[in-house]
Amino acid sequence: MKNRWWILVSIGLFAFMSNLDASIVNVAMPVMAKQLNIPMNQIEWVVSLYLIVLSALLLFFGKLGDLYGKIRIFRIGTVVFLVGSLLSGWQINFPFLLFGRIIQGLGGAMTLSNTYGITTATFDLKERGRAMGFISTFVALGAVAGPGVGGIILAKLPWGYIFWVNLPIGIIAIILGMFVLPKSTAETSGKIDWAGFLNFALLIVSFFVAIFIGQEIGYLKPLPLALYAIAIITFWGFIHSEKRADSPLMPLSMFKIKPFTYGVGAAVLIFLSNFFTVVIMPFYLEDARHLSASAAGLLLIIFPIVMTFAGPFGGYLADHFSQSRVATLGLLIVAIGQSGYIFLGLNSPIWVYVAVTVVMAIGTGLFQSPNSDIVMSVVPRSQLGSAGSLNALARNIGMISGTALSTTTLFLGMSVKAGFRVTNYLPSQPEAFIYGMHAAFIVSLVIIILAFLLSLLQGKAVATVKMA
Repeated sequence: MKNRWWILVSIGLFAFMSNLDASIVNVAMPVMAKQLNIPMNQIEWVVSLYLIVLSALLLFFGKLGDLYGKIRIFRIGTVVFLVGSLLSGWQINFPFLLFGRIIQGLGGAMTLSNTYGITTATFDLKERGRAMGFISTFVALGAVAGPGVGGIILAKLPWGYIFWVNLPIGIIAIILGMFVLPKSTAETSGKIDWAGFLNFALLIVSFFVAIFIGQEIGYLKPLPLALYAIAIITFWGFIHSEKRADSPLMPLSMFKIKPFTYGVGAAVLIFLSNFFTVVIMPFYLEDARHLSASAAGLLLIIFPIVMTFAGPFGGYLADHFSQSRVATLGLLIVAIGQSGYIFLGLNSPIWVYVAVTVVMAIGTGLFQSPNSDIVMSVVPRSQLGSAGSLNALARNIGMISGTALSTTTLFLGMSVKAGFRVTNYLPSQPEAFIYGMHAAFIVSLVIIILAFLLSLLQGKAVATVKMA
């Protein structure tokens, strides 16, 4: 297709920004909480609400992309996302900030759900590995670059600019897209599965709201328990409606394709694990090691810088060697790197952090590209929108689960060490934080090992399909 690499640049920029906004707020939360006069447990909703909205709507907009054209939905989403970015940065008050984040989540869902589908439809099999490597790099960069970019911005500018940084980049991407994106066409016929959409949206919202409220008031309180009950009921309703729908929101038949299922599962786990680092490392560098926000930002941005090179290299290897073996090797390298975080202490040399981060970034880059390529290559062309939205959903479920599980594990470990319930950093007991951090990264390492096992199963499934 003509201009295919420029098309990739256009959609890649929005893939970067949509994922960046899932993590960039983390480093700014103390500043935002102080200026808005909001306690830390409430300011976390600025991160959580964006991820919840994004996750709840991804499947819906992926299906709309199949029905009405992926590029059409993507174009609308770019504008909506930039409007949300503009609103979020105005610094009016806390409710208005949350409203802006909801709009951002809406636009982000429209773009991310169709990014992989557009890429797969644009490139033939010989170039698809490199193309997926390019997009996966933008996706992973956005997911992990937030704290680093945010720290650098906060060193010189008010916190509203962590959202406004999207505006010039987004406008350039929109203008570029006007010239290079082809005319949008529908890929399949059918109708919207409204029952499936409502059940899925309620499932995501009730489940993750229950988790984050449970962190504040306790998981066995009536409100979290009621929300969990709603999640169970809507999960059953979603599966039931998808089995009966003529044009399901999530074609369950895709999960019969083993390479797809294993790849999506591994993607959930690796992003879940990565978000342990995204959430915990700013606390380690700024609070435990007493580095400035700008110094911490420079250290946190090492991961995305290395990913800039590792992602395309992983795509190149995927085009020339076994995709599944490259992905599995990447996860093994991530596991080796992640284990290094378990040994970080209050007086560890900073170069140890840098070395561990570089190793993790290389491994993540090697995994992302070939795994996404496999996932998107084994489904029918008419279901590329649904497959792409599921791939994006896997990442976001991983990110929001990682945010919840990392903080829960961290504070539980800190509580054990301190001897009382802890829900925030304790300046007088830094050793409690280190204890909780080590516990959290042990859990994270177990998650990576599970992802590694899924990748091994994916490789065997791919080999079986090729032999057949």
